Amino acid sequence: MVALPVIGVSAADLTLRSSELSPEQTLSRRIGAADARMELPLSGRAVLQSADGTDYLDGVTDGGDRDKFVGSDLTGAVLAATVPAGAETVRDTTGKVKAQTAHGLLGTEVRELDAAQPLAAGIVTRTGGRLPAAAGEVAATDAFLEASGLAVGSEVTVRGVTRPYRITGSYELPSALRQSQLLAPDGSVLAPLDQAQRDAGLSPLFYREGLLVKVGGAGFTWDMVKEANAKGAGVVSRAVITSPPADADVPYLRQKPDFGDGNRYGLSPETITVTLVMMALLEVCLLAGPAFAVGVRRSRRQLGLVGANGGDRRHIRAIVLSGGLVIGAAAAVIGTVIGIALTLGLRPVLEQAVGMRFGGFDARPLELLGIAALAVVTGLLAAVLPAITASRQSVLISLTGRRGVRRSHRLLPFVGLVAVALGAAVTVWAALGMRGTMTIAAGSALAELGVVALTPTLVGLFGRFGRWLPLSPRLALRDSVRNRSRTAPAVAAVLAAVAGTVAVATYQHSHDLRDARAYVAKLPAGSGRLLMKEAAGHRDVPAARTALADSLPVAVQADVDRITVGPPDCAPSSREPGCGRVELIPPKEQRCPLTETRQGSSAFPEDQQRELRRDPRCADPVDRPDFPVLVADEKLLTALGVTDPGAVAALKAGTPVSLDSRNHVDGKVTVRVVDNKYESEHWEPGKNMPGQDKVVQVYQVPQGVQGYGVQLILPPAAAKAAGLATAPYGAYFTLADGAAGSAQRQAMDARLGDLGSDTKFMIENGYESPVDVRVLALTVFAGLITLGAAGIATGLAQADAEADLRTLAAVGATRRVRRTLSGFQCGVVALMGVILGSVAGLLPAAGLLIAERTQAARFGERLGEAVPVPIGVPWETVGALLVVVPLGAALLAALVTRSSGSVARRATS
Repeated sequence: MVALPVIGVSAADLTLRSSELSPEQTLSRRIGAADARMELPLSGRAVLQSADGTDYLDGVTDGGDRDKFVGSDLTGAVLAATVPAGAETVRDTTGKVKAQTAHGLLGTEVRELDAAQPLAAGIVTRTGGRLPAAAGEVAATDAFLEASGLAVGSEVTVRGVTRPYRITGSYELPSALRQSQLLAPDGSVLAPLDQAQRDAGLSPLFYREGLLVKVGGAGFTWDMVKEANAKGAGVVSRAVITSPPADADVPYLRQKPDFGDGNRYGLSPETITVTLVMMALLEVCLLAGPAFAVGVRRSRRQLGLVGANGGDRRHIRAIVLSGGLVIGAAAAVIGTVIGIALTLGLRPVLEQAVGMRFGGFDARPLELLGIAALAVVTGLLAAVLPAITASRQSVLISLTGRRGVRRSHRLLPFVGLVAVALGAAVTVWAALGMRGTMTIAAGSALAELGVVALTPTLVGLFGRFGRWLPLSPRLALRDSVRNRSRTAPAVAAVLAAVAGTVAVATYQHSHDLRDARAYVAKLPAGSGRLLMKEAAGHRDVPAARTALADSLPVAVQADVDRITVGPPDCAPSSREPGCGRVELIPPKEQRCPLTETRQGSSAFPEDQQRELRRDPRCADPVDRPDFPVLVADEKLLTALGVTDPGAVAALKAGTPVSLDSRNHVDGKVTVRVVDNKYESEHWEPGKNMPGQDKVVQVYQVPQGVQGYGVQLILPPAAAKAAGLATAPYGAYFTLADGAAGSAQRQAMDARLGDLGSDTKFMIENGYESPVDVRVLALTVFAGLITLGAAGIATGLAQADAEADLRTLAAVGATRRVRRTLSGFQCGVVALMGVILGSVAGLLPAAGLLIAERTQAARFGERLGEAVPVPIGVPWETVGALLVVVPLGAALLAALVTRSSGSVARRATS
């Protein structure tokens, strides 16, 4: 019982420390052995950057000198002009390509870097084969090989380049294990692909050029960084990151003082870790108590013999305390060794889960010694109360094995209630007032100790539910209630373990809720769309629709057309004669005031601007499509997740459906046909372009229905009746399984790649929770402690009830009866511990989240908008604990119960 929490705490400590990267390790993965990495973050003009090079601002303010711009040509020549004289450089260029795979076409990244150069050491880690050495060779990340179905030795073709590339080796990016990437020699992939696109009359390939730079001496200093910023280059400098400049010397912070230092609402990971580790240490104290209490009761005969042979109370106390000291020391050694082994064993699993390699095995002796010392002290303290109890027992009771009548102190429930109330009050007070995490942890620990003090009383309350239970669980529950001195410590042990797991799960679940609410979906989850980027691509739409139906498990496919003004090849922004577009004209009272004046939002005070931005009239659509008016049938409503029966019936009857109430007035929507060539001459803020109006009778969907950027759906017959010409545009769809596999996506990309037109293809997968190594490690090890503690605590309860099982055997109870009763006894203990632990674990998580909510409110005041921090209960986790832990404890107890119990001889006085 002492070693189990030591295993969890030491393993969590080792994992968290090992996952932390030192500044040097982080730099090695970003810039290798170079002094700096330079690139052009913004169109080649002057910038201001943060000291670590992770964020940039336009370096030219409204009152600045516009001559500071150095141009917008993103070429190697511009970048080379910013390199200090005499510096050693290695090119590091990245770009996005489409690679032909065993399944089809896969979007991936190409990195042109001579990884064998000393300056690039540490950026990639070779895992097989060899790195590319000549043109025509590439290496691939393990993630690319897994997704593509290729292997080392295979050939891969980059779409747009005729020659194949031989995969000579595999590698990984230590901080991005899931990154799909190809590594190639400088100039062997991106430049030929760029030239091929230019020769084909397509837009040039965009790729980011960087330089690894070695300047020697004091390295790339902050003054050199600012000089490079003035020329348009951003710099990640080793010297600046290891010895950052003062805030007063960073112009970026003066331009962006509130947020430039990366400050965000929320508590630091270290703060969360300290709080949860304190809760884990509290578990050590609560888990050790039952072990010594049961152990002393099982040794009462030996202790009675000590008293019978002249030993006094001091000797008995010394024996029990010495046993606690020895057990604590042994548990510290065994727990630390197993914790180290567990860390090493689970490390690859955790690294793959979070998608990054840890920095190394970082064992901090002082921290491990502190954990071990705490185990020793805990073992000693846990033996204090059993030692006092054993020393006060008479020799006769000890030798005969009689338990006597043991009752809880009447004052204990009152003390427990006071501790719970005071601990909860301290936690909330500290959270609301931002008075420190240690105070939150202390209040939570006090409240949990109060729940422990209330455990005997709560166990008695649980007994009232026995009347509704079948015979065996009813007998088990009544036995547990009658023997509260045996049941309460075991329940407290399970309570402590479950509280830690629930605290971690609640904190993580609440953060997931926050991020999920902030996530903006482009379509309902499981839906997708395939649209043409270019107007001239309407000829390839039928082939694209066929490829969609053949490649993916499509459940519903809604083919959509767009309205054309002029020839179908006209783009909405075209200035060619005869080209144009359509606009939806909202009534004046539904227009956003921020766009109704020539001055725009600047015509309103800041307070009124913030208020108007929350006005529904000023709400931006989730996604801005090129054509907000689509021609389609009722299948489009299914793809958009619109279930309104009236809308479905309207489209079937040939009536247009409006999905944005701002365009609707008196059952009608105005569609204006605009000639684009007049736009630059006639447009004024607050006015719509002149054109021919088409007023259509529509069905307006109820308020709150999401259209995902689609504002009006016209049935084909209604578009024809209004005199509007159409052209094929693409399709919206839903997937039968809600998702498409990587191989299916690649096959789809390959089919689309064979078309002559560029397409916009996406599938909405919904919010996906990111994995944080700290929370993951604490969750894993807290779960292990929970299961282990439940098994051990209930096992101790069973050992203490061994006399009852022997009595059952003596009166002729069958093996099945004894196993069933033993299983239900342990299951009841575990169930009570899980229920109480789930309640106790909510308090520390709620305290941390309330503190974040308080900090977020202050952040929101500066930001001008609300920053929600929800508090959510992870019902799935709690439900799993309520089922798995009691069921596992019951099955374990039933299995280990002896099938043939020996009948003990009854002692007589």
